[in-house]
Amino acid sequence: MSSDFVRYSPEIETFDPTYSENMTKILDYWRKKVGESPDKEGSGRAVRGAHAKSFGVVRAEVEMLGDVPPAYAQGIYAKPGRHDALIRFSSASNHLGPDAQLGPVVGFAMKMFDVAGTKLLGDEPNSTTFDLVLKNSPTFIANTAKHYLFIEDLGDRVGEYLAQGRAGFHQFLADYLTGKGTLEQSDWAWEEMFAFVKTAAQTQVRNPLQGTYWTMASVRHGDYVAKVRVAAVAENAENVIHQKMDLSKGPDVFGPALVDELRARAFDFDLQVQLCTDLTAMPVNDATVEWPEKLSPFVTVGRVHIPRQDISTADPEKSDALAFNQWRVTSAHRPMGEIMDVRRVYSESARIRREINNQPQREPVSADEVIPLPQG
Repeated sequence: MSSDFVRYSPEIETFDPTYSENMTKILDYWRKKVGESPDKEGSGRAVRGAHAKSFGVVRAEVEMLGDVPPAYAQGIYAKPGRHDALIRFSSASNHLGPDAQLGPVVGFAMKMFDVAGTKLLGDEPNSTTFDLVLKNSPTFIANTAKHYLFIEDLGDRVGEYLAQGRAGFHQFLADYLTGKGTLEQSDWAWEEMFAFVKTAAQTQVRNPLQGTYWTMASVRHGDYVAKVRVAAVAENAENVIHQKMDLSKGPDVFGPALVDELRARAFDFDLQVQLCTDLTAMPVNDATVEWPEKLSPFVTVGRVHIPRQDISTADPEKSDALAFNQWRVTSAHRPMGEIMDVRRVYSESARIRREINNQPQREPVSADEVIPLPQG
């Protein structure tokens, strides 16, 4: 069966000739954005340039399963084992604000501990943490550094557009498509615009513990190429207290729901891998394309267990100091494609944020360092 899977090779990836030039601009954009965030976001503290609002940080345990088919049992999934973990649930918005204003797109960033191997982030290659940075959307809304640059700026200002009603929304889409008039027609961002509209229209308001969360873009999976997701098990939907989420009930809805749910019971997610079988139908360099499951289903390689806990007692300073990055992984799980390379910028965002907030510029060595286990 493994002969049907695309073998990993660096030659699969392609990069726009203007990549380096645009990355310099992206770094400047993020430094300015995070540096100005204490005033612009009104909190007096530097906030993340993306996923600014946290709904809660929770303790978890990740179990790597045995008896996984060889093509899927690659890298950190090759041997059965358990890892303590922390998960940050967050809004995907660049801003702070009421949940109703920020929307239903939710992030699921997971940091696993005691994972051996050199990590690909240059700041702490010897850290024993391993990050999965996921969102409740199977696709991403940019493919290149050139498009990412103006799409991030548009996302930052979407509220200004929408405040102008239908005309403002039409202008937003026009600016999204044309790069605010800077792109040649042959380079218009059709795929990215359609991906944005699809995400905005189809992402449902759901209890975060009922969701499915994807890497969106591709990663190396040992000898192969993959996308990774975590999917709530069926029992989660049956057991949640908050079956429906009404974002109009107040400024904070997702966070209090997480507190209620985890005070009551534990929840589980399947950790799953989808292997690429066809680079045309399942492209690496176009993250706006959802890979068809009929060509390659997701296969469960692990289980994420979130035990019953009171997350309201967590130290907000320690939780806020956490940083998650797609590149805090071993080489067997290297992110792939230009847009994944762009996302290295999050390490610079974290550095500036921590510097302004006087937070440690290092990875925690254990989950206990951030959220100690209750005594007794």
